[in-house]
Amino acid sequence: MPSALPGGEETHGPFWSEPGALLEHVPVAVFGVDDGDLVCYWGPGARDLFGYDSAAVLSEPGAVLFADGSRSGSGSCARLTERGRTLGYWRGRLTARHRDATVFACGFRAFSVRGAGGRSVVMVLASRSDELDRVKTNLAFLDALFETCPIGLLMLDPDLRYVHLNQALADMDGLPVEAHLGRPIDEFMLVSDGGEYRSMLRAVALGGPPVVGALVGTRPRGHPDSDQVRSVSFFPLTQAVGSRPGVGGLMVDVTDREQAILEATAGRRRLTLLAGASTRIGTTLDLNLTAQELVDASMPDFCDGAVVELVQWTDEAADFDPGRPLVTRRIASGTILPPPATELVSGVETVRYPPGSVIHDMLRTGRAISAVVNEEFLARTVLIESRARLLAESGLACVLIAPLIARGTVQGIAMFGRSAHRPAFTRDDVSLAGELASRAAICLDNARLYGRVQDISLTLQRALLPSVLATSPYADVAHRYVPGSRITEVGGDWYDVINLPDGRVVLVVGDVMGHGVSAAAAMGRLRITTKALARHDSEPSDLLAELDACAQEAGIELATCLYIAYDPKSGRARVASAGHPPPLLLRPDGTVETIDDVLGVPLGVGGFPFRTTEIELPGSTTLALYTDGLIEARGRDIDTGLEALRVELRGAPGPLEAMADHILASLLPTPPTDDTVLVLARVHRAP
Repeated sequence: MPSALPGGEETHGPFWSEPGALLEHVPVAVFGVDDGDLVCYWGPGARDLFGYDSAAVLSEPGAVLFADGSRSGSGSCARLTERGRTLGYWRGRLTARHRDATVFACGFRAFSVRGAGGRSVVMVLASRSDELDRVKTNLAFLDALFETCPIGLLMLDPDLRYVHLNQALADMDGLPVEAHLGRPIDEFMLVSDGGEYRSMLRAVALGGPPVVGALVGTRPRGHPDSDQVRSVSFFPLTQAVGSRPGVGGLMVDVTDREQAILEATAGRRRLTLLAGASTRIGTTLDLNLTAQELVDASMPDFCDGAVVELVQWTDEAADFDPGRPLVTRRIASGTILPPPATELVSGVETVRYPPGSVIHDMLRTGRAISAVVNEEFLARTVLIESRARLLAESGLACVLIAPLIARGTVQGIAMFGRSAHRPAFTRDDVSLAGELASRAAICLDNARLYGRVQDISLTLQRALLPSVLATSPYADVAHRYVPGSRITEVGGDWYDVINLPDGRVVLVVGDVMGHGVSAAAAMGRLRITTKALARHDSEPSDLLAELDACAQEAGIELATCLYIAYDPKSGRARVASAGHPPPLLLRPDGTVETIDDVLGVPLGVGGFPFRTTEIELPGSTTLALYTDGLIEARGRDIDTGLEALRVELRGAPGPLEAMADHILASLLPTPPTDDTVLVLARVHRAP
């Protein structure tokens, strides 16, 4: 605050107020009195408080400022300056007098300083007592309000971060006051309203109208398992009198009063969990992956740990016997708890539950149940002492067990656990777990049935494909069969090598359109029929015609077949094709030739003749027979794939086995999208 010196000169005195300080809220007069009790400094605040300008009061006795003062002196002034000099600092209340002769109570603070030339000056700060009392009352009220008010009070900056809050609000959030400061409010109030709550706050922060008594359902960050309903009121903070911009607010916990909103919030959370589980569970037909999806979907919103186990029934058709032990196979697990919980859920594959266990209780009723993890539970349910100790030390305080029932059969169990830091499972939680398990059970059963069909198809296919090909001194053969990905793991690709009388050798490759058991069965019928027809020494075109008739009778709608009969005495081969990709010849000089003039219609179409083409094969010529999985792929034209095969065949290493491996490694995608057969045969002439 600028001071005035004799002559009207203004300069800074020993003290002046800064913008935004408390002095802006309370008028404060600053003046100085010298050794002779004459006014030697006079600030603008003093002019406002006492009514004198600097010219009228500087070098005048300080006594004129007090009610008991006169030109001859003032006891009040003398006492103030004497105590300021002797005590170093003094404060008290005295009666002051305005220039217009009005008197008023005034609070004074006096302290001694050294002026220019070593002069002793008593600096005085004065304010009207009623103004001081007003500010003190307001501050005391605000302090008491923030300290003792049971209503949550807060102040947010324009970015909706905490600037100030009281203990009542910190208790509602379950975290200390210090943890809030500088952090956004939505880190502490978790709401499921699509951003509506934050939008409301943002509108107030931008100067919008106040919000009064809005009801908000929330789950505080510090109480992750406790839903609350709060009545919230917010108002914009203006910059009047130096206050900060932002938002002020009040919050009242009205959970008990608004139980309906709380239940609706919990219901929305359950629906959100179920909706999320519906999209996350059953994305594949892999049994183990589907089970793991159930575990992952349940954490951390619903539980702290979960496992999925399949029941190892000795006879699925037999009724459940609660008097016998139950054996399960754990196929998925997970936990967000620290060790030893991780070892508890993942450290075992086969689990044996004794008669009378909680699992038996659940299977007896067919409904989900919850249980407290205590000594009784451990004694009834866990046979192995080390596992019981792990469970007791894991931090899990309660478990919820739900049956996985699909199509009237218990497939297994889903077990969810919570630590002591979360509330025990409620009846609503038991119902939710049953719904989760029910939805997951259908997906698990679909995966189980798909796996069973795949196993049957694969077993059938392996049984029908040749385990060992016929050998001949006139043909060296390398063969490969590569199944496709899991979705198309079992297809109708097949091949064979058949020895005929007089040393002749038949090479045959075919492909039944489709996948699964039906394709594998059709492949087996065609392979066996082809082998039987070949032994009757039929012309290749006649053999395909007979095979076409058999395919029609068997209901095989579409299949391809390539048939090559090689005579080592003449060095000639007779070739016929039923819609199959053409064979390639790698001649001894390194040239590659495509035999593409033998294409015919696929088997099962009927009504079209087949024809035989005869070609000459020099000694050491290599024949390449294959199915379309080798040259056809998504995003690649079949002609491009055929040309790539020609290039790889030309540059492949000499030994047939190495050639086969090199070609597959170069042309097949990873993982392969379709079944693939490759047969390489290097023919020799008979002496």
